[in-house]
Amino acid sequence: MPDTSIDAVLERAVFGENGLLPAIIQQEDTREVLMLGYMNAEALRRTLTEGRVTFWSRSRQEFWRKGDTSGHAQYVKRASLDCDADTLLVVVEQVGNACHTGAHACFDVDPLDPFIGVRDE
Repeated sequence: MPDTSIDAVLERAVFGENGLLPAIIQQEDTREVLMLGYMNAEALRRTLTEGRVTFWSRSRQEFWRKGDTSGHAQYVKRASLDCDADTLLVVVEQVGNACHTGAHACFDVDPLDPFIGVRDE
């Protein structure tokens, strides 16, 4: 089992060239994917130690927590790095909507109509 101490996780996490780690946010009870955000090392540390999801805003160049202005907060229930340690999954209790547009989830905003694949029998 890997070391789960904060320092070990921060050392193991693979941040991209821009210093950011993609973070997929998933609702605990429904397992619905709510959104994708980005974290730098400090945002990851805050998320793992404070119980609220903290992101790094690429546009504003500052930390932000979902709900600080809207009241639609994300409370951390579990977190894990993927097998390459370059993507984070954070399972949350979502209070209110996850998307800044007011939609429940960011992926509710622009549904596509892909060709549905069928496995050959």
